[in-house]
Amino acid sequence: MMAKSLNRETLAKLAPKLAELSQEILFNDIWKREALTPRERSLLTLGALTALGRVQQLPWHIDFAQQNGLTREQIVEAFTHLAFYAGWPAAVSALTCLEEE
Repeated sequence: MMAKSLNRETLAKLAPKLAELSQEILFNDIWKREALTPRERSLLTLGALTALGRVQQLPWHIDFAQQNGLTREQIVEAFTHLAFYAGWPAAVSALTCLEEE
């Protein structure tokens, strides 16, 4: 059985301090640093989550990656590329997180 995915609102209800730290440190600081663009950070995040098998986090980050300028085609290409570095099952599991068009 797959664990449910938490979004910002449900995380805030379950673990308010973790939600606060995530917002303040991760999204209001790390994600806004200028050395990498949000698009580049999204690619790195998708790669890390895929390689580590953290598929519960992928749907939210796929949507965020699209908001940061990645196309569906680029995300599919990233997962295809990752098959050779993170493993075939990891890439296929990541692809299952993409919504049907």
